[in-house]
Amino acid sequence: MCDPSSQERLLSAMEHHPPAPSGSQPSQKSMTKAERRELQERQRAAKLAQKQQQQPAEAANKPKPKPKPAAPKKAQTGAESSAGADISRSHGTAGADPDPGKTRSLRIFSHFSLPKSGPAAKGDIHPSIVRLALQFSEFKICGANARCIATLTAFKSVIQDYNTPPNNTLSRHLMTHLSPQISHLVAARPMSVTMGNAIRQLKLEISGSDIDLPEQDAKDLLCQQIDDYIRDRIIVADDVISDFAFKKIKDGDVILTFARSSIVEKVLLEAHSRGRRFSVIIVDSRPLLEGKALLQALTSAPTSWKLSGKALEPPLPPIPCTYALLPALPSLITEATTVMLGAHSLQSNGAVFSRAGTALVAMMARQHSVPVLVCCETYKFSDGVMLDGFGKNELAPSHLFPTSTQTQNLEILNPLYDLTPPSYVTAVVTEAGLIPPTSAYSVNMALGRTIL
Repeated sequence: MCDPSSQERLLSAMEHHPPAPSGSQPSQKSMTKAERRELQERQRAAKLAQKQQQQPAEAANKPKPKPKPAAPKKAQTGAESSAGADISRSHGTAGADPDPGKTRSLRIFSHFSLPKSGPAAKGDIHPSIVRLALQFSEFKICGANARCIATLTAFKSVIQDYNTPPNNTLSRHLMTHLSPQISHLVAARPMSVTMGNAIRQLKLEISGSDIDLPEQDAKDLLCQQIDDYIRDRIIVADDVISDFAFKKIKDGDVILTFARSSIVEKVLLEAHSRGRRFSVIIVDSRPLLEGKALLQALTSAPTSWKLSGKALEPPLPPIPCTYALLPALPSLITEATTVMLGAHSLQSNGAVFSRAGTALVAMMARQHSVPVLVCCETYKFSDGVMLDGFGKNELAPSHLFPTSTQTQNLEILNPLYDLTPPSYVTAVVTEAGLIPPTSAYSVNMALGRTIL
């Protein structure tokens, strides 16, 4: 609105210069600068007055919105409201009601891979791969060696049933055919280091196959190379590791092991068959409780073994075993003379990636000056470097836990693996001998291999 001084000037100007009739209003070109400015002020004042008169009329004619009925709100107890507030604060969504049907997890662990139950098959997936993926997702096949052998065995079926399309070669098109098979297995459960190394070696063999070789002969050759890989890198390697580890077991020793490792089980059974008298402490943890299977294998070992075709006389006694869960470790570590562990993989910096709880066992053994031996085949060596178990890991699926613990407000977080620093490991027993953990990379180089 115009102030009083401007209104007085406007009235004075209108007295001296009354507005001309509509038909005889002078043009702005004939006006002076002051007259044009006064005309613009009058026009602005008229528009403002007209706008102020229209606003009350529009407000009166505007229909009032009907009030919406309030949604019924479920009454919450004090514990439920406080729990919801805690969840909102942990997710950074204060004021928002969490959906009880959705799975809630901490963001710091959101990058962990959670196995999927029954992944949907996409593309031309071989039936053996579909079956294997279901076994992986349900944890019916566990362990690095078992998963690798099962994967390579399934690939043998895929290769034998494969037919090269016209105008293509097996060495090129087979790689394309294997890609969806591998992706389907990874969708069921993250790929292990052993599987990755074996698949890379298989791809090298496929790319190097002779294009002039008949298709069936080429497929038979690839299957033979798979069998050679399983025999040389796993079966024979385990036999050699058993020979090296046998020399570290003496009569009267107490061997402490954690969970279940196929190579550790083989070492203990082989040492028992050779007449060593020792006892075993099996430390286990949830949710897999793999130590129960190891306990059954050791206690049900035959009491009579055959060496060089002749039965031992008298029959060997069973292996004395003690089974306990991880919280009992501080009480049992003082009884052990040697700790023997398995490994999921061995990193380039010497860190041991293994079942969750291995690092705690190795740390307790180091504090009590108990030697720690890690049995690991060289095909488990990785060219990666890991500094902790949070950068890459895998979560145990919820179906492995008792149903009584499944509630809407409970999120189960159980990483399957942890990382043991090389300073906690005394030596790594491989098919190349006993080595320090930091020599993982140099061993493959010395053997003329590349880390695959």
